Amino acid sequence: MKRFKTRITELLGIEHPIVQGGMMWVGRAELAAAVSNAGGLGILTALTQPTPDDLRREIDRCRSMTDKPFGVNLTILPSVNPPPYAEYRKAIIDSGIKIVETAGHNPREHVEEFKAHGITVIHKCTAVRHALTAERMGVDIVSIDGFECAGHPGEDDIPGLILIPCAADKVKVPLLASGGFADGRGLVAALALGAEGINMGTRFCATVEAPIHPRIKQLLVENDERATNLIFRSLKNTGRVVKNSVSDKVVEILKNPNATFQDVAHLVRGVDGRRALETGDIDAGLIWGGMVQGLIHDVPTVKELIDRIVREALEIIEGRFASFLVEEEVAATA
Repeated sequence: MKRFKTRITELLGIEHPIVQGGMMWVGRAELAAAVSNAGGLGILTALTQPTPDDLRREIDRCRSMTDKPFGVNLTILPSVNPPPYAEYRKAIIDSGIKIVETAGHNPREHVEEFKAHGITVIHKCTAVRHALTAERMGVDIVSIDGFECAGHPGEDDIPGLILIPCAADKVKVPLLASGGFADGRGLVAALALGAEGINMGTRFCATVEAPIHPRIKQLLVENDERATNLIFRSLKNTGRVVKNSVSDKVVEILKNPNATFQDVAHLVRGVDGRRALETGDIDAGLIWGGMVQGLIHDVPTVKELIDRIVREALEIIEGRFASFLVEEEVAATA
């Protein structure tokens, strides 16, 4: 069977140009190992683990489940009581991890330390200007995140169809296209737009190995592309989440121009989102998810999903695209 060979597959040492993004409460060993075993790059989420020592144990657990490359995500976000980022970073380095996905604000300190230890760094960006800053910082791969994505899409509201080629025109390091990818059509589109692989989050949540409740997976199958809310817009910290009673209420409260984060703090606690994922109580808290829900129609194993994406992409390129090409007859000159 043919496969795709890009700078992403070569740099990461993976078979297929498909990366699982870091996801809070979801990026655990079960999912990361399954993605890596299927030929993609699985990623553990560092801050899902309560302490740096717990992260060390989770890395060991993932290694017991796969002998393929996998990475760790470290997301740096503003917080009243920030986690001990330097200690998590040390746990990643001490554990011999060779690939790290960074995201969030001011990652320079972490990127420089990871690079000093020979670690390949993928940095997630939501704007071309941020991608260029990350490139100057020395990251190896930029994951460019379109407005369709789950999580934090930035404040510019630029969808992937524009953002990916704009980034490809200016960024020299390899690009991962992120936000709205779920099938072979998306992989082909990403490659055509100038990326060299895709990063998927929400789609991997609806797989057998994703460590979340079946009711949440079924919700992602039943929802369509309209089933998200944008929260924190007025706070300039936009987040895209699955539409439920909690996110509806957050949006309603923050419509008040005088509302502050404290007015919704009781609704957006991470522990409540974790409870929703683990118990299947859809209205227990925020559930982070993207517009790509409209492209999720089943709950396959990770291997079935990745194999299907690659197969569909090859069929499009070798079949559908080839059928559009015709040989132009050149009229003979007298």
